[in-house]
Amino acid sequence: MNNKRDFAIAREKHWYRVPVKSAPRNLRELSVKQIAFYFTKAFENEAYSVRWSGNIKRITIVRRRDLLPDEILDPRSGEDYFKIELGELERLSTPILSRRQRRVVFIQTTPSRLQNAKELNDLYHESPVEEELWQALKSEDIPAERQFFIDDKEGRFALDFAIFCNERSIDVECDGDKYHLQTHRVKRDKKRNNVLESLGWSVLRYSSSDIFVRLPETLRQVKETITRYGGLKP
Repeated sequence: MNNKRDFAIAREKHWYRVPVKSAPRNLRELSVKQIAFYFTKAFENEAYSVRWSGNIKRITIVRRRDLLPDEILDPRSGEDYFKIELGELERLSTPILSRRQRRVVFIQTTPSRLQNAKELNDLYHESPVEEELWQALKSEDIPAERQFFIDDKEGRFALDFAIFCNERSIDVECDGDKYHLQTHRVKRDKKRNNVLESLGWSVLRYSSSDIFVRLPETLRQVKETITRYGGLKP
């Protein structure tokens, strides 16, 4: 949620908009049932947190100029938007905070995670192997950012787990066992690793066996790498 006007519309007029061209998959499939709002710095003391949610009643596609008839016409006016009609917004009993004050666009989650999340990274609903490693990192008090994006001239990279250290930060990737058998992906990942290394990241890759079968050894290696790079950055 980037501005207070849009939040006022969501609370008072009970609708929100998302550009069709950049909508997440579950919205395109009309399978989403609930929406929660992550506040940006525009919300000052409540910035970088999730505090409100609402049930979705209906989703339609509408031109921006029809959604916002008082807005000055510009190139976006003719673009299609999902109009998400909402019930009454409800305030979460406990806000879900982002420790690193991240910029986040969309997170696909579940009602249970929304109600029980202690911080923003608890909302992510990823593969079983990533969930296993996330719980293990938390149990070892290793703070990590999930689905952390790095932008570079070579492209945009999504890191499964970003661990920030004083000398060199770490990208921990979870790869399924079948993943390694696909030659084109292995070549692509080597190029990706080289780019991230040039940007000051160290990359650790683990298979599902590394996480489900050899988890203590995997965690030991992660902790040794954190120590090698000067310990965790506050």
